[in-house]
Amino acid sequence: MKNTLVMIMAGGKGSRLGPLTVHRSKPGVPFGGRYRIIDFVLSNFVNSGYRRIYVLTQYMSSSLIKHLSRNWRLSGFGEYIEVVPAQMRLGEFWYRGTADAVYQNLNLVRDARAEHVCVFGGDHVYKFAVDQMEMFHRDQQADLTVAAFPVPRGEASSFGIIDVDSSGRIANFIEKPKQPPEMPGRPGWSLVSMGNYIFRREVLERVLVDDGGVPSSRHDFGRDIIPRLVAQGARVFVYDFAQNHIPGEPEDAEPYWRDVGTIDSYFTSNMELRARVPLLDLYNRQWRIRSAQRDYPPARFVRAGEGLGPAEVDDSLICEGSILASAAVRQSVLSYDCFVHAGAELRDSVILSGCDIGRNARLCRVLLDKNCKIEPGCVIGDDAYLDRERFPFVTESGIVIIPKGTVVPAKGPFVLANDIAELIGNEPELLGQLRPGTFVVSTAGRHSYESAAGPRFKKFAGGEVG
Repeated sequence: MKNTLVMIMAGGKGSRLGPLTVHRSKPGVPFGGRYRIIDFVLSNFVNSGYRRIYVLTQYMSSSLIKHLSRNWRLSGFGEYIEVVPAQMRLGEFWYRGTADAVYQNLNLVRDARAEHVCVFGGDHVYKFAVDQMEMFHRDQQADLTVAAFPVPRGEASSFGIIDVDSSGRIANFIEKPKQPPEMPGRPGWSLVSMGNYIFRREVLERVLVDDGGVPSSRHDFGRDIIPRLVAQGARVFVYDFAQNHIPGEPEDAEPYWRDVGTIDSYFTSNMELRARVPLLDLYNRQWRIRSAQRDYPPARFVRAGEGLGPAEVDDSLICEGSILASAAVRQSVLSYDCFVHAGAELRDSVILSGCDIGRNARLCRVLLDKNCKIEPGCVIGDDAYLDRERFPFVTESGIVIIPKGTVVPAKGPFVLANDIAELIGNEPELLGQLRPGTFVVSTAGRHSYESAAGPRFKKFAGGEVG
């Protein structure tokens, strides 16, 4: 077991992922049909041999904590994955920044007596052999090592930008500049921080204590901690993520890392999984992405009745417990425990678990949160203008997002689940997108946790299924 402590930052609100995050934190958002975003960073550490892991939570953490407590357990004898909710140990205030989250839990760092501390984000989708980064960190005798990755300059303003010297030592760090500087010798690209750090423990303790005593600080790793250490002349190095190699994958495999912080990036990353040659290989048996093990039967593809055609699937992911009854799913991700009825067609869509797609419904570029019900004959995605008139949550690229537990009839206002309507009411930005007359709140007291799929097999006079 490595003598290194791991702190995973999993308290982010992820407001740009609304309405997916109106009722859950960003690390708890489902991904790829059967995972949650947090599963990727946890799998990276477990696969890399780390067994002392704290997960720091804060915003809307109930579903995340439930997922972790039920599915992420180690065997004991000094090995653990423990959830640490915000506790207000230093006063009556929540975490004031990423660095403050670790500062308020320095007791855990001190108790562990680890030589080094990994501080990683819990809200990105990627594969990372962390032990290779730590080996580099130790070889450089670094006080802090920052994982970095080149991105197009036009996308870099959302990240911390790194300027390095010829030895790989960080000379300057700029957090989220409006005009990101380019990498030397690589026009059009900027070197960005992935938000993943390895500290020498004593350096981490000292700099967090110093920062905690500065009232003007934002208590953020990117804005305050890294610039402070660079200014002090500490040994701060960059680790090139492009040099990281995942066991079991080809030597020339490109590194995969996605910041799924917006609906468009989240949707695109899901779509990348169903490509003919996916950029993120979920089938590498030497580097499994672990998640919940659910007691659902195999996915089923069946004719709904005599005279009806077969189920059709093309370039899609279909998860356990889902049924396609004379329906078509093309270039989509269909999560577990869903039912797609006869004549329905899904194209370029991401459907989370427990959804029911009615007969002859057609969905294109739709993102359904869990337990949504699309009634027979409903069409979404054929006319962008009509979609924007009817639905409040549509991205600039035309992706329609349906909140958890929503019922969408073929025509007329959609029906929000009671609890989701209350939560949206507490978010001014989301509430402002709801237009009167386009929606109603369930009068039947329907809660969003109720699966919409209902009974799986019904017998009709014609012997039809679904």
